[in-house]
Amino acid sequence: MRADLNQVSRQAVLLVHGLWMGGWIMQALCLQLSRRGYAAHAFSYASTAQSLDEHARRLAARIAELREPVVHLVGHSLGGLVILRCLKNHGEQRIGRVVLIGTPVRACMAGRRLEDLAGGKRLLGASRDIWRNLPEVFRPGCELGVIAGSRPWGLGRMLVRLPGTNDGVVRLEETEVTGMRDRVVLPLSHSGMLVSAQVARQVAVFLERGAFDHGGRGVFERDGRGAAGRAGR
Repeated sequence: MRADLNQVSRQAVLLVHGLWMGGWIMQALCLQLSRRGYAAHAFSYASTAQSLDEHARRLAARIAELREPVVHLVGHSLGGLVILRCLKNHGEQRIGRVVLIGTPVRACMAGRRLEDLAGGKRLLGASRDIWRNLPEVFRPGCELGVIAGSRPWGLGRMLVRLPGTNDGVVRLEETEVTGMRDRVVLPLSHSGMLVSAQVARQVAVFLERGAFDHGGRGVFERDGRGAAGRAGR
């Protein structure tokens, strides 16, 4: 890594929420990471009012305000797309590691379906352009981990029958990032991942090691080379 990742006390973590949410939704994860010694902060943005490029610009400005020499980024759902666009548009200087939680990087079947329904365009606002333009082809240089869910409870199930493994909103194959270092699939729903102690622990493990803990349940992949195995049940 370009940055020294051994001194946690000199590292910040910026957490980016998803669609229709605010920074408050990331406070539980903020607290868990703060207890591990990180300077953890939640980044808020108007998810339906501005473009992805504008969200990325504001995130880059927030990163620049932080004093720590290393900044890790953690994004849930749309927040992960904001992070990737920020890295693409503004570079990766000072960035340590990145964790995406339930982020539809390659596509979002549920998002496209919502736009087609009555009132869907109003609900999505400016974010509807984001779902139209997926996938985004971008391979970050920093170590990136992906957490996906396999419990199909969520808004997506009400809009469309999601095939295969999914978290109720995002399908497993939609979370695959080119060059990702590691991926873990947990038995959680899209929203449930936000309040999960298991997710908080896995985020912390990846920030510390650059890999997830595969000693428990879950499907996982390493280095973007396809399925590496299946953890014990």
